[in-house]
Amino acid sequence: MYTLDFIAQYVNGTVVGDASIEVSSVGSIASAKPGEITFLSNAKYQSYLPLTKASVVILAKEHIEQNPTNSIVVKKPALAFAKVSLLFEDSERIPAGIHPTAIVASSASFGDEVRIGPYVTIGKRVTIGDRVEIGAGTNIASDCSIGRDSRLFPSVTLYENTRLGSRCIVHSGSIIGADGFGLEHDDRGVLHRIAQLGGVVIGDDVLIGAGCTIDCGAIDDTVLEDGVKLDDQVHIGHNCRVGAHSILCGCAGLAGSVTLGRHCIMGGGVGVAGDGPLKVTDNVTVGSMTFVSRDILDPGVYSGNVLHNTNPRWRRNAMRFNELDEMAKRLKRLEKLVGQQSGTD
Repeated sequence: MYTLDFIAQYVNGTVVGDASIEVSSVGSIASAKPGEITFLSNAKYQSYLPLTKASVVILAKEHIEQNPTNSIVVKKPALAFAKVSLLFEDSERIPAGIHPTAIVASSASFGDEVRIGPYVTIGKRVTIGDRVEIGAGTNIASDCSIGRDSRLFPSVTLYENTRLGSRCIVHSGSIIGADGFGLEHDDRGVLHRIAQLGGVVIGDDVLIGAGCTIDCGAIDDTVLEDGVKLDDQVHIGHNCRVGAHSILCGCAGLAGSVTLGRHCIMGGGVGVAGDGPLKVTDNVTVGSMTFVSRDILDPGVYSGNVLHNTNPRWRRNAMRFNELDEMAKRLKRLEKLVGQQSGTD
């Protein structure tokens, strides 16, 4: 239970109403009940505000008059609600300590208050920071490090020389540090594997969804900078560098040697691959299912099925696609008319 006054201070907001009222959980603005806190940020949900049963609504000041209950007034309601939601997170935790079924190398070192689940394997010279939690069946290979307050859910695999920062979350089934897809033909066309000798370096506050794969570098490391967020089933190829606070949505993939800038968003199913190293600059958003095959050097929004276009251009082309059949018929009529006129000259 948290008082309205406590939550308002937590998000640096202003209370309008009874500051002593308590809330015990969160709810959506359409279905929240008394004792719950909700928020309004999208105008599409504004019609629900006068009818809400929530005890507290986080909102912008222009919506106070419509709110029938208590308010926390902030500039960015969605951001404030994101912070508040963490207060009510109540997932089951592993008991403190190292489970007796875990296999731990004698050279591994641990910080305070670690939580190591059943059947975890921890290799030589691994360093685990304070309050790290590692779920059942996870494998941490030799020479890895995990920063403080990070959490690995069950069945995560960290290959050798993977360095994970502080406050990271890695969901089940993700594999970090597997070999990059490095191959070379000989004169007979036979493929030969190239040894992948680099590691993976992941910054602080990185989120890695379920079933993601992040390959190690061929020589240099693959790098994810601070604050990167990966949705489920994202692939990062060898020698990639993903800039700070960038987002890759579900099933997006970066081929080897892609450099993605800071504050970028790759929509679901986006593929980035070129003939050699490819660079995407800072502050680029790429629409879902777009294939990026060359550098993007200017910030902006890009979309398209094959080659990237600016978003307005892609939208115009998409609208015209529905007119192709009629345009083709008109073209045939014009060609016929021109042919008839040419025949009379």
